[in-house]
This record gives sequence, C-alpha cells and structure tokens, in this order.
Amino acid sequence: MKLILAILRDIDHDAVSQALTSAGYRVTMIASTGGFWRRGNTTLMVGCEDEQVEPALQIIRNNCQTPAEPGTRHATIFVIKVDQYVHF
Repeated sequence: MKLILAILRDIDHDAVSQALTSAGYRVTMIASTGGFWRRGNTTLMVGCEDEQVEPALQIIRNNCQTPAEPGTRHATIFVIKVDQYVHF
C-alpha cells in the first residue's frame, strides 16, 4: 500500500481531485501554503495499492494546467510506503 502526497497549485486541485475520484480513488484535500512566494497550494492525500500508483500519477499529470510562469512546477509529489492502513 502507498500514500501519494500531491502538492498542487490551487488552480489545479479541483480538476485533479475530480479526475481521481471519478477513477475510484479516495482523495483527502488539505489547504496549504508554501514556496518562496507563499502562494496557495492544495495537498491531496491518496491511499492506493502499489499497482494503482502509476495510473494515479498519470491522472495527476493529465489534469494539471501548464504553468504560465517559466520555472513553475505543476506539482510536487511524494509516494510513501504505508505499513498499515485502518479504515473504519
């Protein structure tokens, strides 16, 4: 099992989260701020099985807009191994 932490620009979070939930992923959104300019971001937490990681990353890639400013990133993504997952 893996946990994907995707830090997205605010303008991308709606399209990405809708695409992920439409594909059957469970998504939790957290408002966040970071970077040099302290711009608004959204952090998405997505728990999934190992074989679902690459399709989820592709969904994120496909639903992020191209940044208008050179050198701006679409997203910062961490994929973390999860030893235990409890859902109740």
